[in-house]
Amino acid sequence: MRTTKDRIRHTLGFEIIGLIIFAPLASWIFGFELHLMGIMAVVGSIIATLWNYVYNLLFDHAMLKFRGDVRKTIPQRVFHALLFEGGLLLLFMPMIAWYLSITLWEAFMMDIAMATFYLVYAFVYNLVYDKVFPIPHPTRQVPG
Repeated sequence: MRTTKDRIRHTLGFEIIGLIIFAPLASWIFGFELHLMGIMAVVGSIIATLWNYVYNLLFDHAMLKFRGDVRKTIPQRVFHALLFEGGLLLLFMPMIAWYLSITLWEAFMMDIAMATFYLVYAFVYNLVYDKVFPIPHPTRQVPG
């Protein structure tokens, strides 16, 4: 299982790189000024960072309980990313509607587009992260 230090490195790297890519791209695609998208992205990043830590901790504990290992197969990575983004959608959508003075439907559509971006980004980021910082094989203590 990953250490707290590793989880913090993972989360901060994910959010910082995501912000650098997302804010300018969202400004261009959605037609809002860069500073509005930047502020929304930072607030979303804070929400996502807290959710990321809690979610991944819970997911890893569930993986250990049901599989005895936290290393994920490709289908498990897809499920992991979809479930993460679904939870984030519910947490972030009302804030988007309020901040940008748009309807909940418009916020939902924007959030779906953002979730799609982050879904792909999360998959790639986590795959690369696990290659750069591999999960150590678990050591089992032999009763003695």
